[in-house]
Amino acid sequence: MKVREVAGAIEEFAPLGLQESYDNSGLNVGSPDAEVSGVLICVDVTDEVVDEALAVGANLVVSHHPLLFHPLRRLVGGDPAQRIAARCMIAGISLYAAHTNLDSADGGMSHALGRRLGLRDMRLLCPHAPGGHTGYGVVGELAEAVPILRFLSEVKRSLRCGAIRYSPLCRNTVSRVALSTGAGASLIEAAAKADVYLSADFKYNDFFGPDGRLVVADVGHFESEYCAIDLLYDIITKKIANFAVRKSERSDNPINYLV
Repeated sequence: MKVREVAGAIEEFAPLGLQESYDNSGLNVGSPDAEVSGVLICVDVTDEVVDEALAVGANLVVSHHPLLFHPLRRLVGGDPAQRIAARCMIAGISLYAAHTNLDSADGGMSHALGRRLGLRDMRLLCPHAPGGHTGYGVVGELAEAVPILRFLSEVKRSLRCGAIRYSPLCRNTVSRVALSTGAGASLIEAAAKADVYLSADFKYNDFFGPDGRLVVADVGHFESEYCAIDLLYDIITKKIANFAVRKSERSDNPINYLV
């Protein structure tokens, strides 16, 4: 099994052409022709994840966030990206990322999060083209209307959120939910016909919502995107059977909460 075969399985689901211009999805470190002894899937490539890969004998790490998000001008260990990239090159570990292409793929990240939260009849919140199957965010229905605070408490439990920041409660119940994994403030207006919008990285003014009609809730960037591990695991194992693919146990949230 070669790196290019694992990459091909991922890119069949989430073509690299779907990534945003600022992104760096695909093979970040290594050779597409390298033989793969095992795959480790994570959200971010950290020293702890590299330690884990070495411990379990995985020489391909597949992450959601690219390690090399910004261009590197040197490899002298001056920051974590330089240090980890150099460490992986020396250890023979290839790094592959599926980021905004996985976010916007048909059935991608937001669909995965919506399924985890029990949404039905999901449709794209912001498709790339009218009637298209790729794009960002989803909106769907709960099985029944529930009190808004009960819903947010269940989201907090399900996603293991350290905290949820939310706007004034302009409604008592929720039945229609819009969501986007990662930083989704740009989709607030598109979510206006839902009862609540779940995403992350909101700024102060975002919590006013569209004319006070929508409850917006920031569940945390890592918390909303942890589902990438299960999604990538399913994509790879459905295409490549009987191969060592592991979900990282060291993929941790870099943000801590004092509550």
